[in-house]
Amino acid sequence: MNNFLTLLDNFFNTGTGFLFGPIMLCVFFGTGILMTIVTRGVQFRKFGVAIRTVFGALRKKGDGKGDGQLKPYQALATALSSCVGNGNVVGVSAALVSGGPGAIFWMWIAAITGMATKYAEILLAMHFREKDENGIWRGGVMYILTRGMSANWKWLAKFLGGLFAVCCVMVSYISCNAVQASSVAGVMGTTFPSVPGWVWGVIICILSALCIMGGIQKIGKVCTFLTPIMACIYVFFGLIILLLNIGAIPAAIGLIFKSAFSNQAAWGGITGITIKTAISKGVTRGIFSNEAGVGGAPLVHVTSDIEVPAHQSLYGIVEVFFDTIVICTFTALVILCSGVGDLVANGTLDAAQTAVISNTAWKLALGGIGDFVVTISLALFCFSTIIGWCTYGETSWEYLFGSKSLIVFRIIHVAFTFIGCVVSAQVLWDAADFCNGVMCIPNLFSLIIFAGLIAKDTKDYIDPMHK
Repeated sequence: MNNFLTLLDNFFNTGTGFLFGPIMLCVFFGTGILMTIVTRGVQFRKFGVAIRTVFGALRKKGDGKGDGQLKPYQALATALSSCVGNGNVVGVSAALVSGGPGAIFWMWIAAITGMATKYAEILLAMHFREKDENGIWRGGVMYILTRGMSANWKWLAKFLGGLFAVCCVMVSYISCNAVQASSVAGVMGTTFPSVPGWVWGVIICILSALCIMGGIQKIGKVCTFLTPIMACIYVFFGLIILLLNIGAIPAAIGLIFKSAFSNQAAWGGITGITIKTAISKGVTRGIFSNEAGVGGAPLVHVTSDIEVPAHQSLYGIVEVFFDTIVICTFTALVILCSGVGDLVANGTLDAAQTAVISNTAWKLALGGIGDFVVTISLALFCFSTIIGWCTYGETSWEYLFGSKSLIVFRIIHVAFTFIGCVVSAQVLWDAADFCNGVMCIPNLFSLIIFAGLIAKDTKDYIDPMHK
């Protein structure tokens, strides 16, 4: 069994090495830059409008007056809760350990271009969405390609659409389910060492089943309730830590910028990290966190009942900003300012235990309450990702096998939460990166070939807003 897991891990590492290697990094950044150009910097021009649109929807909590299953802010909450997961806590620790502090800088760069990428993903998905036999809006890369490409290229559209759907199902099972459950079991095991991992697996299975079996509207309601709570808890206590260590913040930020362009890592005694490694790990963890370029979020945004469908794309800008620029930055600064790097340097902490590094950083800053905060926050982050990503996988499963077999998908999805609590976390992380990378290929392809349509819809529907 161990030999098989080693071979599997090597396969995932080799594949991920290409998918997030120099060639694909150029494609990711190139697509983000292309989307920024064709939308004329929509993430900058319409950032204020996007913020006002989101908070206006949250304040009114009214109906979008359109035809859909979720209100606009419910779609945002579900998508946001789906991407705010262990990538914001454990993933940031992993980026610091494997890519040095400079990886955080490249996470920011990926997020800035990623705002335009996710905006474009949602815009296209809203343009090509369609209803299934149960009256539920469905959309995403598979619908964009099959409906948008000409008849002569239908074979390619079906192949790429099917590839995306298969990868999306696998990501929903592994990346955004088993890996999330593994992180919960890991952090809970640190806080409650006497409780075995399988117990947490059973608990998560039961809770996720109660939400998932209720369908997309039940998931939307749960995510709308959880998202503001988990965000406020994490940001509030993160601000307290940063205020207590305000003198260390300039040095931490300086280290991030310095390490981004230096081959010498100066955190935790870790050496031998190159600029190439910092870029690769920063972008990889950034994509894993905010999912810009993956193409998953549009699958839930298409269910919005917003009056002008194209306006839902603005929610994608806020989604990436909050996930990476806010949450991930909080995590990075807390870790860098806490002194946990010294514990890694002197061997007190194992650098491979990324979940423990995050937990220890909060504990050093706030004592016992810090341990409790990061445990609760990570548990909420991961649980919301598990149920939120179920909607993505469900849409892809229906595209592949039809709506009558959705109960099979849900049962398997719940089972994977248990698997995540008892299988090697490293294999799961590597499998997660690999699946995310494969899923990006059809999505980025759709953005590039429909760049003209993105520019047109932006001009027709987004530019006139609040002119």
